[in-house]
Amino acid sequence: VKGFPAEVRKLLEKNHLTSPSTHLGWEALYNWQKAIDDSKRIGHQWITLPWIPEEKRKTVEDWRAIASRFNRAGAQARSAGLRFAYHNHNFELASLAGTRPLDILLNDTDPSLVDFEMDLYWVIFGGGEPIDYFNRFPGRFPLVHVKDSAGPPDNKMVDVGKGTIDWPKIFSQSKRAGIKHYFVEHDEPANPIETIRNSYRYLHAVRFA
Repeated sequence: VKGFPAEVRKLLEKNHLTSPSTHLGWEALYNWQKAIDDSKRIGHQWITLPWIPEEKRKTVEDWRAIASRFNRAGAQARSAGLRFAYHNHNFELASLAGTRPLDILLNDTDPSLVDFEMDLYWVIFGGGEPIDYFNRFPGRFPLVHVKDSAGPPDNKMVDVGKGTIDWPKIFSQSKRAGIKHYFVEHDEPANPIETIRNSYRYLHAVRFA
């Protein structure tokens, strides 16, 4: 919509807010320059892709092609003074021909062009260990999604601090991970304001070495 990015920026400024990152769907890659231009007008630093259509990610070769596409998108974003990032769910942790798609993306993308927004809940849900990724790919995760899990078998999302994820352990490795922004989430809260309040109270008080 013409003028929409400017309106969003005015609304953010009016409320003394910033929006360092945005989520845009796969289709944005087909009009990538517009996505870059709109993101710059709003004031984003990162353009983050949060999903890959299932039909495009069936084989190892598919994932390698995706990594190549991410490199191209990242190069174009960097030339405009922005960063490109990818946000994971749990399907990137499922074994595919003896490897994990998330590992393919991390290995096959250029760190100077492509960042990652690790959703900590989904990595753990998928059987991964965030700190393992921080150690193997230091500095690749400037953005993280912080949401908690009640644990197996249902892995129900709960307010941050009310679940089983060891936040002090993860946060103690923030420097190695390269984390700059923490986005606190709950996908389906019964009471959004209470969830925000509970999560804030926990994160304000949490301590780690």
